[in-house]
Amino acid sequence: MKALRILLVEDDPMLGDLLAETLEMMGHEVCGIESTEADAVAAAFRCKPELMIIDVGLRDGSGASAAEQICDTGFIPHFFVSGDISRIKASRPTAVAVQKPFGEADLIYAIQRALEGLGA
Repeated sequence: MKALRILLVEDDPMLGDLLAETLEMMGHEVCGIESTEADAVAAAFRCKPELMIIDVGLRDGSGASAAEQICDTGFIPHFFVSGDISRIKASRPTAVAVQKPFGEADLIYAIQRALEGLGA
């Protein structure tokens, strides 16, 4: 898998840092870790990610709404993470979504599916 510039949208600082560390160990560049809908949208325009990993439930705003706003100006491959993926699957049945907690193999699989355009 080629190295990607990835934007993380995760409101749990410890999980965001752990995920960033894992992605960097896999050879990817994490261009930002944002915790709110508004910051995620701003960061996407600033760092132009090749992939986004988005927590569905943010304390301030919605990860799903952030993805919609960002992709309105041009699709960016992405997938959702959540402690309860049923919410995102109910509103977006084809979305690529990973249930927390997840392992590295789940992460690799979700990245591949998102890059293949599955769930777009």
